[in-house]
Amino acid sequence: MKESSIAQIISNAANTFGEKTALIIDDLQLSYSQLDALSNQVANALATQGISSGDRVTLYGANAWEWIVSYYGILKIGAVVNPINVMLTPTEVEYVVADCGAKAIIASKEKGLPLLGLENRSGIEAVILYGDDIPPSATAFADFIETAASTSEVIETDVDALSTICYTSGTTGKPKGAMLSHKAVLTNIMMTALMHGRCADDTVVTALPCPHVYGNVVMNACFNNGGTLVLHATFQAEAILNSIEQHRATVFDGVPTMYMYLLESPLIKEGNYSSLRLCTVGGQSMPPSKMVEVEDRLGCPLMELWGMTELAGLGTAFAHNGDYRHGSIGITLPYVQAKIMSTDKNDTEVAFGESGELVVKGPVVMQGYFGNEAATREVLSDDGWLRTGDVATMDEDGFITIVDRIKDMILTAGYNIYPAELEQVIASHPDVAMVAVGPIPDAVKGELAKAYIVLKQGSAPNHKQVLDFCRERLAAYKVPRDIQFIDDLPKTSTGKIMRRELIRFHREIDAQTTI
Repeated sequence: MKESSIAQIISNAANTFGEKTALIIDDLQLSYSQLDALSNQVANALATQGISSGDRVTLYGANAWEWIVSYYGILKIGAVVNPINVMLTPTEVEYVVADCGAKAIIASKEKGLPLLGLENRSGIEAVILYGDDIPPSATAFADFIETAASTSEVIETDVDALSTICYTSGTTGKPKGAMLSHKAVLTNIMMTALMHGRCADDTVVTALPCPHVYGNVVMNACFNNGGTLVLHATFQAEAILNSIEQHRATVFDGVPTMYMYLLESPLIKEGNYSSLRLCTVGGQSMPPSKMVEVEDRLGCPLMELWGMTELAGLGTAFAHNGDYRHGSIGITLPYVQAKIMSTDKNDTEVAFGESGELVVKGPVVMQGYFGNEAATREVLSDDGWLRTGDVATMDEDGFITIVDRIKDMILTAGYNIYPAELEQVIASHPDVAMVAVGPIPDAVKGELAKAYIVLKQGSAPNHKQVLDFCRERLAAYKVPRDIQFIDDLPKTSTGKIMRRELIRFHREIDAQTTI
């Protein structure tokens, strides 16, 4: 491993690729040399502020050039970066900042304004905001770096030192901060690039949020290999398709809902996307029928991957030049091990083809949850195996298939129902654009499965038609007991469907929309 610090990625790339365009965002283009110089200014400004090796700095904002140069600037002085989800509320941000002991926050104006005054009730010493018309009660990012030198030496860092604290979504309690070493992140970046063939000839289009581990790996892998990153602050189907065509993109990275929206856009039938060599999808299982549609429209392979915050990104992928299979998440990254363990007896490995909990071991695994030894012990064994919480199967060739999240399983009169299986079937219906399945309470059977469906434009099937479609393809106990047509599905900042939020639609439903 040539780098011992993530910060060296941008410095080494500047030395190698110089004035080549590294980043395109909106109408702005920055070269590798410019990214390096700007991140040096951030590093020097933070040092002047008193931030030093080991201190935590929180990053809070949507995709922006300021976010990227701040990320590398924080790491250049040996500090620990705390990238947080833009969907967190100010109260949640305050909890995260206090939990990790951050000394400064760099945020976009719209996200940072509600945090003003945090210095008076926490260990935060500075709130630095980027954007226009920053109020005098905050430090404007432009002013913060204006007089800082554009040259800097990356602080020498042990590869096993803490680089990042990434907080989980907190759907089952308070968010937990996964501690990621430089080695974990660097290994993930390099092995992801190896599996996907990411190189200097690539132009990568994405709207994945940089604070999320998937978006972070995409960003770092692109810069580490000298490619050009075309970054969108938000996902809009037409803007993405135009961007792929305009910049002759070779790679697009996204989550399933992004591809569903692309399929629904009239523009997908009109554009020239022949430059694409690879598309990847992760964050959630994608129905194979929809993956085939994407490949037909975009004219390139669509390969699924799988990862976690606790793995610094990917855990599995397909080799870009090898065999791949729709419905599978591929094989483990090099240097990573995986096995499927019984959900009844944690110390028993199941046979090939049988389902159980996916557990993972290797250099990409987190060091633990920051300040939370009890939560760490629940998922991380003494010998380094991480319990993922995903039910999966593995075949004799090492290909892994995710069945579903253990916590998303629906228990109906003693039968286990996995929403992902139902979603794959319903998604293959010709009138369905998107679907999510969640539980609804039942006095007799405990829980029942309900499908929430977004229809394709111009389609109007009735409930019976969809149910008949399911009955032909699913065991009787798996057929949804309720169906609701809705305009859109609740999603995270990455576009991942939030199944636990589906019950809200059920509660709000009008009697005429149910079967």
